[in-house]
Amino acid sequence: MMTNQKQIRAAFWAAHPFADRKRYPSRGWIDWTREDKTRRDYCTDTRCEFVEFVDQLERSGQITAALAQRATL
Repeated sequence: MMTNQKQIRAAFWAAHPFADRKRYPSRGWIDWTREDKTRRDYCTDTRCEFVEFVDQLERSGQITAALAQRATL
């Protein structure tokens, strides 16, 4: 059973060796009063795969619902 986010991320990258690890400049949720050029996100495909991976872990009982809710890539 996984108990922290670090373990989830390590398992995700091990299970998805070909997922895009590059982080791109964020274009969503921009604060129009200032541009945050430091924020970088993974591509949409990688983020979607991570969400599905976490959902599968929760459904199979490998992580708790609380951990699934706070897990981030």
